[in-house]
Amino acid sequence: MRAAIIGATGYGGAELIRLLHNHPHIQVSSVHSSSQQGTSMGQAYPHLQQVTNLQLEEIEASIIKEKADIVFLSTPPGVSAKISSSLVDEGLKIVDLSGDLRLSDKANYERWYQLEGAPEELLKEAVYGLTEWAKEEVKAAQVISNPGCYPTATLLGLAPLVKGNLVDPKTIIIDAKSGTSGAGRTASAMTHYSEMNENFKIYKVNEHKHIPEIEQQLQRWNSTASTVTFSTHLVPMVRGIMATIYASATTETTEEQLRDLYQTAYENSPFVRVRKQSEFPSTKEVFGTNFCDIGITYDNRTGRITVVSVIDNLVKGAAGQAIQNANVLFGFEEKAGLDLIALYP
Repeated sequence: MRAAIIGATGYGGAELIRLLHNHPHIQVSSVHSSSQQGTSMGQAYPHLQQVTNLQLEEIEASIIKEKADIVFLSTPPGVSAKISSSLVDEGLKIVDLSGDLRLSDKANYERWYQLEGAPEELLKEAVYGLTEWAKEEVKAAQVISNPGCYPTATLLGLAPLVKGNLVDPKTIIIDAKSGTSGAGRTASAMTHYSEMNENFKIYKVNEHKHIPEIEQQLQRWNSTASTVTFSTHLVPMVRGIMATIYASATTETTEEQLRDLYQTAYENSPFVRVRKQSEFPSTKEVFGTNFCDIGITYDNRTGRITVVSVIDNLVKGAAGQAIQNANVLFGFEEKAGLDLIALYP
């Protein structure tokens, strides 16, 4: 299959090229940018110079149709909302890594993103591609909305509990930390080395754009779910997300019972690894991979369940999950191009 990447000069686009280089069935056929046309990917990212000599091209749906079977959109907020319809009209399949198609309510998107939303018909067509919980929908999709990095870690960690009504949704607190690559390649004071090194920051308190995405999916799984407390922090590392999630159990349980629940829920999910009893994952253990590692415990003193979920934000949180969705869409082995061991240390 031939793949076009729009927004190829961002971290997500570069990671798509790296991962697809060893994919047995998908080849990158064209790369596109709105600002760096005529530049080669090797110039934009010297580490890719031996992988591809592709030149960045303009974003034109009719041209892309001649070169690709699937399009990965790794674009800033607001771009996919404007161009996806033209790609769909050309019959192309889409995996959108941006947040533009994740919220089914256009007004809700515009409230949180402060941008013009995508057309309603496009939002209705888009499948929310949290692969482990949406395989049948992904198989039949033309448009896949790839989940955000924080929501991927959070929702994979919460799904068995929320779907099984084992926690009170009103008590969910998500304490999440991310490396700086999640902020993208564009420099800012927040991610400047002098500001971030040896520092630890909370940001977007009560207003992070991933809040409505998490709440929307939780409500789809459990009608009693409403709002959550979701706090995000930057830590002085490049890659990785750790979501530490707390919720009150609806009934007394044990760590062994919870682990059995998670093992059963993810027994056919090759990229979710449930840790042994009293063992909790760290971000380095999934670095550069498409794995989500989960540890879980129960505190019988407080009646609260704690879930620790870690991913690489650029792989499972972006490019890797996008390829995983493409594999399911086209009927390839789910692990194709993604059977990787973490870079360690």
